[in-house]
Amino acid sequence: MGIKSWLSQAARTLKLASKPGREELWLSIKISILGIGAVGLIGFVIKLIASIIPGSASG
Repeated sequence: MGIKSWLSQAARTLKLASKPGREELWLSIKISILGIGAVGLIGFVIKLIASIIPGSASG
């Protein structure tokens, strides 16, 4: 795939793309925040369990 072909496909994609509405954007932000929070919570729980277990490598 050459540069000219890639640029042509990128231009076609940008023509089809549209800006999300306010509700769709807010929904995406809420889902992202929930996902980041869930990953952080899982990491915190794992760290907490590792610090409770005696002889763990991270504690």
